[in-house]
Amino acid sequence: MRKVEDLSVTKGTSLADLGVQYYAAGGFVAKKVGAAIQILEEMFRESKLSILSFPAAVVSTGTRGLIKDLIRQKKFSMVMTTCGTLDHDFSRVWKDYYHGSFEDDDIALHKRKIHRLGNVQIPISSHGEIIEEKLQPMLQDMYDKGLRSMGTHEFIWELGKRLDGEPRKEESLIYWCWKHQIPMIIPGITDGTFGLNLLLFMQDHKDFRVDVWKDEFYLMERMFDKVKTGALMIGGGISKHHTIWWSQFKDGLDYAVYITTAPEWDGSLSGARLREGISWNKVQPNAKEVTIEGDATVLLPLVVGPLL
Repeated sequence: MRKVEDLSVTKGTSLADLGVQYYAAGGFVAKKVGAAIQILEEMFRESKLSILSFPAAVVSTGTRGLIKDLIRQKKFSMVMTTCGTLDHDFSRVWKDYYHGSFEDDDIALHKRKIHRLGNVQIPISSHGEIIEEKLQPMLQDMYDKGLRSMGTHEFIWELGKRLDGEPRKEESLIYWCWKHQIPMIIPGITDGTFGLNLLLFMQDHKDFRVDVWKDEFYLMERMFDKVKTGALMIGGGISKHHTIWWSQFKDGLDYAVYITTAPEWDGSLSGARLREGISWNKVQPNAKEVTIEGDATVLLPLVVGPLL
């Protein structure tokens, strides 16, 4: 038996020190954070394939910078996310998002042409308008260069290449995925402003395609190798499911950390704890895994900060 140890935090306590103390504290979510740090540390050292999975909402916040650093430092060899990640990451290369409140008057915001995402305010000019203005010429350039059919990860590399001259390029997840040739796979590419812009472009360019099946063939090549595989999954939805779905063909994840705010009792994928994945062959029975309950914008710096 290991005794519970009291926390001792001062102005000089580092994130690494805090992570060790969280595990030693022995209780509740703090211990889970400490366990996650240990799992990820071993995963980065031992796994041959490491996957970072997250939904779009966090990319509208400052947490985008932390995710960008994980990609920039090549901590992960694959990214699985949603179409909205492209929307937010791409538009923020040129435009800013702003502080808001969960209690904002949505009718008043609508009149002012401002979207609300939780407590983040996004002017229409910082989202749909700038995406169309910047993306459509890039699509035309791809088409003119003979690029007519790409998987989502290939498409994102082409986008990253075209961000190379922008002053704020290094803030972008898209840019760093291209720079390090890390595949960012988006199985739900149609579900967002990017998807709409692709549809508009394809109306006049009938032979242009962003083909999700190319991603599936790419995953087929990568996910049948019996190598140690790990994943850090933030939130649920299609990005989490695609990560664990393909992991079953490796006989499940060897390492897994999951951050979620969803309850388990409603039967949702977002609420499903990692141990449920064992019954589906998506997580190995002897995997090193932990599910952490809480807000990723708070927890992620504590979990990955000591490892950056």
